[in-house]
Amino acid sequence: MGMRKKGSSVSRKQSEGLKKMIFIAGGTGFIGKHLIRALKEKGYASRCLARKRERAALCEETGFEVAVGDITDRESLRRRLDGAEMVVHLVGIIEERNGVTFEKVHVEGTANLVDEAKAAGVKHFFYQSALGASPESPAKYHRTKAEAEEIVKGSGLPFTIFRPSLVIGEKDGFTEKLKDLVRLAPVVAIPGSGNARFQPIDVDDLVKCLLAIIDNKDAFGRTYELGGPDHLTYNELVAQLMDVMGVKKPLVHLPIVLAKAGIPFVGLAQSIGKFFGKEVPTVTAEQLSLLEQDNICAPDAVEKSFKFRPIPYKDALRKFILSSR
Repeated sequence: MGMRKKGSSVSRKQSEGLKKMIFIAGGTGFIGKHLIRALKEKGYASRCLARKRERAALCEETGFEVAVGDITDRESLRRRLDGAEMVVHLVGIIEERNGVTFEKVHVEGTANLVDEAKAAGVKHFFYQSALGASPESPAKYHRTKAEAEEIVKGSGLPFTIFRPSLVIGEKDGFTEKLKDLVRLAPVVAIPGSGNARFQPIDVDDLVKCLLAIIDNKDAFGRTYELGGPDHLTYNELVAQLMDVMGVKKPLVHLPIVLAKAGIPFVGLAQSIGKFFGKEVPTVTAEQLSLLEQDNICAPDAVEKSFKFRPIPYKDALRKFILSSR
């Protein structure tokens, strides 16, 4: 596909006199919201892709442009990237539902965004993948993330890929589910042994890494594995969260086979929980399987690549849990 002439169907008045224009897919999500605030502070102009305009309130409040579209709908992306020098692709799902699949979002969506970035003459494409992404992974989530990486690498665009472990912060999906589990019953159920290790990184530290690669050509063609300074088992993640929440309950280990067998009854449990004013988190067989696999990289990965030490898991929890009380 050939290069388009300059000019955009979306106004670029905010980019005048500022740093490069950055197009953000996933700007209305958990990480995107933190990134948008940081970009504003640094003086970058941004255009946020939103599936519905009402979802883009933060972008508009920040003074950034909004482009309505969906990465899984190629036609909705037409000319949305014109004038952008960099694309930040943060869109991803952790659960398939209502016909929205990993393949459709991670693979087809990434291919659509890459094609439009090439047509718009984008000079840097950033993709947020995940630690553990591999075509050999037993998890479809990780296999499709790996497939998306290959699309980005084969695009011919200068690219940077991040593979973070768990990203935590206010309203992150993982911690919200854990908080629900901790509050739900007199005991806290742990699927399997709980000994798989994770390396949670604070969202603001991840954003700090992302800001560092925006104007850094040395980051072109590189894939960074990122995590916090701690290797923690799932048991330890839950225990530290309970400590910060001020909750004391016994941990009860449930054989993973039984946990998976109970998945069909989650919907019923959610309905009953809603009646009693309690929220029962959703869970899938794949998510339970991922809790049995290590998801770690070098403890000093961030420090080596970005010259700062990310904050420990418990400090990150305190930052957003205690402040919300």
